[in-house]
Amino acid sequence: MTRTRNEFIARHIGPRAADTAAMLELLGYDDLEALTASVIPDSIKGSSVLGDSDGQGEAEALAAIKAIAAKNQLFTSYIGQGYYGTHTPAPILRNLLENPAWYTAYTPYQPEISQGRLEALLNFQTLISDLSGLPIANASLLDEGTAAAEAMTFCKRLAKNKASNAFFASQHCHPQTLDILRTRAEPLGIEVVVGDEREIGDAGAYFGALLQYPASNGDIFDYRALVERLHAAGALVAVAADLLALCLLTPPGEFGADVAIGSAQRFGVPLGFGGPHAAYFATRDNFKRDMPGRLVGVSLDRFGKPALRLAMQTREQHIRREKATSNICTAQVLLANIASMFAVYHGPQGLTAIARRVHQLTAVLAQGLAKLGHKVEQQHFFDTLSLHTGAQTAELHARARALRINLREIDAERLGLSLDETTTPEQVEALWALFAGEQAVPSFDSLLAQVASRLPEGLLRQSAILAHPVFNRYHSETELMRYLRKLADKDLALDRSMIPLGSCTMKLNAASEMIPVTWAEFGNLHPFAPAEQSQGYAELTSELEAMLCAATGYDAVSLQPNAGSQGEYAGLLAIRAYHHSRGDDQRDICLIPQSAHGTNPATASMVGMRVVVTACDERGNVDIADLRAKAEEHSERLAAIMITYPSTHGVFEEGIREICEIIHANGGQVYIDGANMNAMVGLCAPGQFGGDVSHLNLHKTFCIPHGGGGPGVGPIGVKAHLAPFLPGHAGLARKEGAVSAAPFGSASILPITWMYIRMMGGKGLRRATQMAILNANYIARRLEEHFPVLYSGDNGLVAHECILDLRPLKETSGIGVDDVAKRLIDFGFHAPTMSFPVAGTLMVEPTESESKEELDRFCDAMIAIREEIRAVEQGRLDKDDNPLKNAPHTAAELVGEWRHGYSREQAVYPLASLVEAKYWPPVGRVDNVFGDRNLVCACPSIEAYQDA
Repeated sequence: MTRTRNEFIARHIGPRAADTAAMLELLGYDDLEALTASVIPDSIKGSSVLGDSDGQGEAEALAAIKAIAAKNQLFTSYIGQGYYGTHTPAPILRNLLENPAWYTAYTPYQPEISQGRLEALLNFQTLISDLSGLPIANASLLDEGTAAAEAMTFCKRLAKNKASNAFFASQHCHPQTLDILRTRAEPLGIEVVVGDEREIGDAGAYFGALLQYPASNGDIFDYRALVERLHAAGALVAVAADLLALCLLTPPGEFGADVAIGSAQRFGVPLGFGGPHAAYFATRDNFKRDMPGRLVGVSLDRFGKPALRLAMQTREQHIRREKATSNICTAQVLLANIASMFAVYHGPQGLTAIARRVHQLTAVLAQGLAKLGHKVEQQHFFDTLSLHTGAQTAELHARARALRINLREIDAERLGLSLDETTTPEQVEALWALFAGEQAVPSFDSLLAQVASRLPEGLLRQSAILAHPVFNRYHSETELMRYLRKLADKDLALDRSMIPLGSCTMKLNAASEMIPVTWAEFGNLHPFAPAEQSQGYAELTSELEAMLCAATGYDAVSLQPNAGSQGEYAGLLAIRAYHHSRGDDQRDICLIPQSAHGTNPATASMVGMRVVVTACDERGNVDIADLRAKAEEHSERLAAIMITYPSTHGVFEEGIREICEIIHANGGQVYIDGANMNAMVGLCAPGQFGGDVSHLNLHKTFCIPHGGGGPGVGPIGVKAHLAPFLPGHAGLARKEGAVSAAPFGSASILPITWMYIRMMGGKGLRRATQMAILNANYIARRLEEHFPVLYSGDNGLVAHECILDLRPLKETSGIGVDDVAKRLIDFGFHAPTMSFPVAGTLMVEPTESESKEELDRFCDAMIAIREEIRAVEQGRLDKDDNPLKNAPHTAAELVGEWRHGYSREQAVYPLASLVEAKYWPPVGRVDNVFGDRNLVCACPSIEAYQDA
């Protein structure tokens, strides 16, 4: 017998052995190897370097990662710098963060089945708008540093001062933010000028400015006069503001700021060695259509009742492509929802009490330090102090670490202290003892009784916060638990049914993979803690980088990019830096096939490259003749090609090696978008068949959950010649080129992928890929006589997804993809990807995690829908009043007066199996146009609420 039993592979892969045999028989293959041999082009067979290692069982893998986690040392950190200790309320931890109804949900592109997470995000937007004093906020961005970079380019687009190419950034901003600004600015020709805002000189020299409030070192400056000066010169002003401090301080919107950005991390989201955390971005109403990221808006459904949806610029980079203002196509939804519920649970009084307590402890700390002879550099502060400690500095740091305390390292003669929600009076006394030397430690209680506020009187907040009822009701655990359950019940997530989205790989997020995420050893570590305290993370990331190199065939990996879009960006930055290192500064042309993801041209534009689109043939493959002609035409300036493989059309293109050779022959580099890596792991490897760099979506192929639209991780793998140009960070050996605020981006969710790969092993990963291909081809075969499959390879097979062509049905019945997508809700399914990459089609990807029973349930639903369309075609159902045009059907409609020409039973129970387990959509079909024309992006006002 074997020493341990690995049950995980069979748990992750849906179909059983008999099911696999039946599906293979339908396709005409004897086994998975024969199917794989037919799907993978001969030119790239055998390119995988993954190996055939065995995986570990769940218990064994959990024990192994527990041992790694134990190597992280949890000191009490007063480092601050944008990252703070916080208490995640237990009911939020249990009912949201650890609840698959929340973490397995997909991006709310189908609003009718996403009303719960959309409401939580609307709460988040309202929270941000209230605290920032600005009328409109988005549904979150990736982290504070990248939000600041988005604010910089936002100011560049909208500022009246068009003559300037310089952006002023205060030296009081967090250092990591300044690093990201420099990374983003350089390819765009923007000059970042870092200086003291109190000595800014000619305001007309800048198109915009970024200020920190409170400053990174703790000071609170009055920016009102400066903002007026900048506005008079035609510049826009962005303010990076601490949300907890804004409970007590005048908000940026009230002193004239045009943009407020920052992090919502300290609202209940663990430190997590840097992420994932929800950044925020708020602005003025007249700038709303230029705001980056996603925006939740209020609209109406077909019954005239309020319904939520993603508004306006949703996935705008897929529409505007290289003209897009950002390549962001995600949000930190799961983390934004935690912050949202933190505010709901505590309410305005609770948040204000937390803020007051943190400030009071800081004021007491400062008073005690003064008594001990240490001069605090700040006159006014919220939670952060800096001290000039001179020659004592190194000794104080050493003494602190001996007591398991981390202080902020500002420079050789200064150090900093930031308190937070978790700080206790005992810890303040321990800090006094650290600084006291031989002196007696002050009495905490006596200082507490006499200490005064150190907030500036003229900047105390006068406006109310969070007056809406949602922030003033759910303050008992019972109420919050039921609220979270009510919201989750409105949604369809992977815990209810298959989510067959093509290109998005909604596979299983196994419980054993998720368990380590909430361990304190991973969750409570500050990203800027000394390296010797994060040896567990060092081991985890080193092993994970090696795992991903083996899976992709690349030589080096960076885990820093915290979204697929950021991975794309980091990959093209590496290519650009490589060309520049060789003196090829003129190489700025990026070839992109017309079928590519919209993020690709948007990303190329962000790194200063010019996009040249190449054609596709009638089968959806890259037109190699057109590609060759354009590569040769631009050979002197060719920087790169961005190509998705398998193709965006879900097919393994035969000519991929030839494509790579053409690009290399003309001096360019090959960027292979790793969005479809789910079809390659263990079978072929982009780093071995011609790719120079790829980003990977760990939230797709490697099992990190989508969490309602985020978090994500988008690491890049590169060949050896690009390795010196991977993203750097102040906390890494290479200092330049940071693309995320923390050195390892969203580090705390990396254990998910480590666990997945460790448990699957090389054999299991290869098997998963084969099963993903089998499941996709099974669906394609079952549905092809009902809906034509638009693209396939020479052998009639698809890769891991298939595109169903509904365009002919629109001609014969008037039924389009929207109607089929909404009708699928009545069957209890999330829709496939609509109209991408081809308008009027549905792209279906089942993943390897779905059982044959679930695949058949989906196919049965689609076939039943085709019969309903046929009834419309034949006149048995009215072309306007039919189950598809009226879908989805709500329970409220069912019990009301029934005026349709089809039965209630057909509307809500189109298949008998639905009687046993029915999902009821909370709203009818949402009116998108109304929502954009009447934009409301926060909880309704009290007056509107009372009127209703």
